[in-house]
Amino acid sequence: MSARSYLFVPGNRPERFEKARAAGADAVILDLEDAVPPDQKSAARDTVLAHLDPVRPAFVRINAADTPWFADDLAALADHPGVAGIVLPKAETREQIDAVLAHARPSVAVLPILETAHGLAGVTVLCEAPKVQRVLFGTLDFQIDMNIEGDGDELLFFRSQIVLASRLAGIETPVDGPSTVLDDPAAIEADARRARRLGFGGKLCIHPKQIDAVHRAYAWSDDEKAWAARVLQAVQASGGSAVAVDGKMVDLPVILKAQRIAGSSG
Repeated sequence: MSARSYLFVPGNRPERFEKARAAGADAVILDLEDAVPPDQKSAARDTVLAHLDPVRPAFVRINAADTPWFADDLAALADHPGVAGIVLPKAETREQIDAVLAHARPSVAVLPILETAHGLAGVTVLCEAPKVQRVLFGTLDFQIDMNIEGDGDELLFFRSQIVLASRLAGIETPVDGPSTVLDDPAAIEADARRARRLGFGGKLCIHPKQIDAVHRAYAWSDDEKAWAARVLQAVQASGGSAVAVDGKMVDLPVILKAQRIAGSSG
């Protein structure tokens, strides 16, 4: 099952590493970029290197390609057996992906973050690049870059583009940006459910408090599971004849959705 939640933990806060691993997120991202001040970048890289464990691989967000830390981050981390994947911020070009792959061992995944207008313009190229597992939408930085106010309908067009490009490239469903609220589980779940309706398969988290709400958003409800069971039972009993469930005709897309729900562990 694809990860539903990715929890960021600052690379300069080693006392939080194990807490982040134990918080229940599907994946942990050790962050060397936004969470770390410039004068602590090198020390944070060393701290992350000391923590990485091949038995428990983690994702690492390195610094962007246009920063002075990019090359050193790649040289130290991309081939490390404790790195499950490189999270590439401000991703815009195939050349940036190629730079990661030039240092990475074959099993390392690449997760580009789309955070700029140029990144969105190149979304198809990024999705089709080798080793790109899925793309992440850096909604907060993208709003700043585009001078957009709002995270709802204001980003609908761009979210849909990302979902379409991911599907055409045959990669995993994309991951939406984080909610900025920490103490409102209903709002966090609503944010995640909106992204799910649009075709996203997960959400970035900036605090452990957000994880449960995200997982609820990506789980099938009891009503949905019961509906799927009724559909599949009706289809089996029909012997191939046309059938209706809850007053609605059941055709192949309905059957496929019911099978997806019934076969999911969520």
